[in-house]
Amino acid sequence: MSFQPLRSLAVFATLSAISASTAFAAINLPAYNVDTSQTTVSGLSSGGFMANQLGIAYSSLFKGVGVFAAGPYMCAGLSNYTACMYNASISSTALTNMQNRIDSYSASGAIDNKSNIAGQKVYLFIGTSDTTVGQNPVTALKTQYTNNGVVATNMEHVVRGSAAHTFPTDFDSTGNNACGSAASPYISNCSYDGAKAVLQKFYGTLNPRNNAPAAGNYIEFNQSEFVNTPGMAATGWAYVPANCASGSQCKLHVALHGCQQSTDKIGDKFVKNTGYSRWADTNSIIVLFPQTKIDNTSRSTAASGSLANPNACWDWIGWYGGNFAQKAGTQMAAIKAMVDRVSSGSGGGGGTPALAAPTGVAASNPTDTTMTITWNAVSGADSYNVYRNANKTNALPIMGTSFTDSGLAAATQYSWTVRAADEEGVEGAVSTAALGTTTGSAPPPATCTTASNYAHTTAGRAHQSGGYTYANGSNQNMGLWNVFITTTLKMTGSNYYVIGTCP
Repeated sequence: MSFQPLRSLAVFATLSAISASTAFAAINLPAYNVDTSQTTVSGLSSGGFMANQLGIAYSSLFKGVGVFAAGPYMCAGLSNYTACMYNASISSTALTNMQNRIDSYSASGAIDNKSNIAGQKVYLFIGTSDTTVGQNPVTALKTQYTNNGVVATNMEHVVRGSAAHTFPTDFDSTGNNACGSAASPYISNCSYDGAKAVLQKFYGTLNPRNNAPAAGNYIEFNQSEFVNTPGMAATGWAYVPANCASGSQCKLHVALHGCQQSTDKIGDKFVKNTGYSRWADTNSIIVLFPQTKIDNTSRSTAASGSLANPNACWDWIGWYGGNFAQKAGTQMAAIKAMVDRVSSGSGGGGGTPALAAPTGVAASNPTDTTMTITWNAVSGADSYNVYRNANKTNALPIMGTSFTDSGLAAATQYSWTVRAADEEGVEGAVSTAALGTTTGSAPPPATCTTASNYAHTTAGRAHQSGGYTYANGSNQNMGLWNVFITTTLKMTGSNYYVIGTCP
């Protein structure tokens, strides 16, 4: 945040504009067939505080709560926010005062009955090198859950060695950092899959993830339909697996970003680079990504004086009313309304689809990165959707009978199917598959080099700026520029390196 003390809280992920080059109008948030007994939430830093607030306020709704680097409920409602960060020790007296608020809010109906908390599954994560929040506030949060009846088997507390204030993954993405780096976009390869860990805590063993979720499964929705107040963006995002969009019953997870991760800061990195959509795609999980926005107006807070919110943080300190942590809180109620909308649909009925499967599906005109898909019109169809390797690839409904699929890998075979849809978007039967292979040559295998950050720069694999080292091409932050920090760089193209390892 721009007010200096909260600047470092900027850690966590935001919902993005999915692609800076993709421009299409937001739609009203659709309704899907959701199993409401499996609705969960997780969040990062300020989003972690918000996830905890939602889980306690709506404890009858959220069956699982995941918190990456955040502290206990109402901490900043009773003390200056600095007492809840920077590895501050939170006393038993302070926890008792917070518990008194939970008790009184529960008794008055301002939050759901606190007895529901005992039945929740809880996942907590903190890195040993996190100096922004630190281990003490997370340990206090664990104590708060224990005091409210969450048993050890339902709670997982992960302390990851050398991890800074960052979202942990086990894969490399353009722009991500080394695990010990607390810098934008605050997503790092820590050889630990945080998205898998939190979802698996809630839902049990997961099917293998899809590392290339279809672009057409991401949707931008009209968030102002639910809230039109300072601090909340006009649009939010969701990831909807193809089977969920077609009427199959699915689970719902809400993923909340943190400060300084708005779309104009890190683009689509929280949605695509954290791994949530990769696991959601193969496990019938819809992921809802609500979105905040910058608010430069100084506002009275619960216990931290008058502050602005220039880093688009979630409200865990009371910018937008004294009821910020209750069901009636502005942001709390807005997210609950989004959850209710997503969950209000029904199944597809299981009968024979009304619309026939398109015939004559063919793949033609291949290039190194594109393929043209054509098919015959279906009587009664209003639009069509194209699926590549079983994943929907078009962002908007296709009004004609052809589609150019792009972003493909060279010298690679793909399979495409097509489904017709009526005016309400209900899809018909799936077509037979058409196979096609792109032109060109497969890229050479990646090569890896492990060396000190200083050696990487002298060898021309990286460069330094402001005392930090950045990989050439991807510009990933490798940490301090010295001979003591060792990093493995993977070359994936001409003078293009990412942090990672080779098979």
